[in-house]
Amino acid sequence: MCGRHSLARVSKTPGRTQLINLFGINDGSRLADLPGYGYASVPNPVRASWGRLIGGYVEKRRNLRGLFLIMDCRHPLTDYDKQMLAWTVSAGRDCHVLLTKADKLGYGASKATLLATRKGLKELGSQATIQLFSSSSHQGLDEARERLQSMLDGVVPGASAVEAPVA
Repeated sequence: MCGRHSLARVSKTPGRTQLINLFGINDGSRLADLPGYGYASVPNPVRASWGRLIGGYVEKRRNLRGLFLIMDCRHPLTDYDKQMLAWTVSAGRDCHVLLTKADKLGYGASKATLLATRKGLKELGSQATIQLFSSSSHQGLDEARERLQSMLDGVVPGASAVEAPVA
């Protein structure tokens, strides 16, 4: 997304990100990598502490411009996704959903998932925007970058997370 392959390390094992990791980008803005606790195999007390950490961050961080919520295209709107969306709605945060691994589904199936998830977002009271995305095929990369830039520029009223420049 940022055009730097070594910006953040990735693991095939869910739950490796256990803290909020900040990455400086252009003009003093930062991207925050939040723990992805939906698929992690961790004890319930650890999962609960991540929930408190993320919820507090989303609801109270004043310079937070918005969130990118990453959902697996094959398993969208899990209970954890719905919790994250509830925090964004409660805090009035801008949110953009990336339905990742879109290359793993056929054209028709991915479009059907996109439409069904868009409908589900509305039913949850979320104004989140949504798109199909694939990091391996670069599907949706330009659209995601444009959305990120609009959050950084403050063009979109109102979610990795995007923070305003630090003075």
